[in-house]
Amino acid sequence: RELVAIRLKSKLLYLTIFVAALPLIFFAASIIFKVQRMFVLSGVNPSMPMMMPLYVWIVGVVLICMLGSVLMALLTAHEVSRSASQLIDGMRLVESGDLERVKLEVVSTDEYADIFRGFQHMVEALREEQLILEVSNDLAGELKLELLIARIMRTTADLLNAERSTLFVYDRKTDELFSLFADGEMVREIRLPSNRGIAGAVFTSGIAENIPDPYADPRFNPEVDRATGFVTRSILCQPIFDKTGARIGVTQILNKRDAAAFSAKDEARLRAFSAQIAVCLENARLFDDVLYMKNYNESILKSTSNAVITFDEDERIVTANEAARKLLNAPLDGLVGVAARDAFTGKNDWIAERLERTDRDREAYIAMDAELIGQDGGASSINLTAAPLVDANDAVIGSMLVMEDITSEKRVRSTMARYMSKEVADQLLEAGESELTGKDQTVSILFSDVRGFTTIAEKIGARETVTMLNSYFTEMVDVIFEHKGILDKYIGDAIMALFGAPFAGPNDADNAIATANKMMVELKALNLKRADMGEPPIDIGLGISTGNVIVGNIGSIKRMEYTVIGDSVNLASRLEGANKAYGSKILFSEFTQARLSNPQLVREID
Repeated sequence: RELVAIRLKSKLLYLTIFVAALPLIFFAASIIFKVQRMFVLSGVNPSMPMMMPLYVWIVGVVLICMLGSVLMALLTAHEVSRSASQLIDGMRLVESGDLERVKLEVVSTDEYADIFRGFQHMVEALREEQLILEVSNDLAGELKLELLIARIMRTTADLLNAERSTLFVYDRKTDELFSLFADGEMVREIRLPSNRGIAGAVFTSGIAENIPDPYADPRFNPEVDRATGFVTRSILCQPIFDKTGARIGVTQILNKRDAAAFSAKDEARLRAFSAQIAVCLENARLFDDVLYMKNYNESILKSTSNAVITFDEDERIVTANEAARKLLNAPLDGLVGVAARDAFTGKNDWIAERLERTDRDREAYIAMDAELIGQDGGASSINLTAAPLVDANDAVIGSMLVMEDITSEKRVRSTMARYMSKEVADQLLEAGESELTGKDQTVSILFSDVRGFTTIAEKIGARETVTMLNSYFTEMVDVIFEHKGILDKYIGDAIMALFGAPFAGPNDADNAIATANKMMVELKALNLKRADMGEPPIDIGLGISTGNVIVGNIGSIKRMEYTVIGDSVNLASRLEGANKAYGSKILFSEFTQARLSNPQLVREID
């Protein structure tokens, strides 16, 4: 059904004509009827000429009254229509969001004046809400705290129609309030004790203050006014609380422009803006914490020697530290965004498979002493750990790969295996270089020497001598390692071995004696082989002594060796030589005898 559009002015005109004309017409008809009846009752039959003057008079009165009514209706309708039109225009501007152009001037004292005043109050409230919404949007979009706080504080001052605004934030380290924002060209950072001045009093009490005359308040500190040249006439101060209820600062608004003091409505507005500022400060603190942790983690990744690579849910590389790029021999930006299957191909595809299994099973995977092929084709030995990454809700958000390059360690371990057993080498690598520094320690020292070596060497020649020594040393060193000893050095055809270095044990002396006995057993087996090949037998003598010696890396800066020095070393060497005089094979000192945990069948020589 269509609506009939009739303007208010027309409605008022039609209503006036209808209301004014209907009684007049009824009144004129009544007069004519009564006059005619009066003539009829008097016996007079009125003719048209007789009644014509009456008709003309009645019609004239009716027309004049109707004309006056229409004129008054037109004036009234015009005034009503003008006021209504202003109100409608204002409402349309409100609908379009153009609140700044809405202004209804009150020029009368009628009902429309009250309507205009009410409408204008409503528009002002909408303007305030619009400003608050704009500030709220800024809270969501602005990350720079200084710019955001300045925007909020200036908006607060404009909304409260104040001259200046200041935000004080509490510094826990110094127990002071400092101005994070302060209006005024001459104003720099303001610092004051947390219990001094109006701001300090509000911060300490946690109660807002509305002070119409600050200079009459003994808590007011006029030093800032004297320093800046500003005159404070009124103050509205509101504490700021964080989400736990702890006080974190104070907002302060100065000098109400259109009044002597701030109103209760201003207090409510400042409380609302202070809550927004609290959210802003909290978000900024959280952002700083996140940024700090991000930089902290990046510093850890950058400084760590292990290769660390993180992957997202789609198994694409998110981060890779410098160690990872060096290990894989990849360009600086050649890893981020690459899928695991593309980063680890060929002989490295087992790593991608382990990552997929880690994501699927949500379990860590460890591979020890594995091989990794770099993009340049070079091989590295690594210890690899693949682990899932989960969020606070225990949902998998990716995975992490940690690769420890043990290529150098493996090379060192291989080198050390020539001088000591694998177990001792592992202990030494785990303990670190501190175990190689000089220290006093009880050690059992073993010396062995080939009898008649010079004569044998002259007979068989240099090549055969080297072959003989290599086969002899191989058998003897294996025995030393078997009993937890380390090879100190070869001295021509002699062997110097240590038991109790770098790590002392309760059975070091026993191990040294067992080694000497086993060396004699192995030598007998070796001589049987040599006899089968028509080669002369090898005869050796062994000397052992136990005592305190100095153990550590000894030598020059360019070349050092791990060895021992002390009287026990010299005694072990002399005991080895004394075998020739006593016709024995193994001699050891009384100090070694005293250290034996398991007594042996021995014979005292001297």
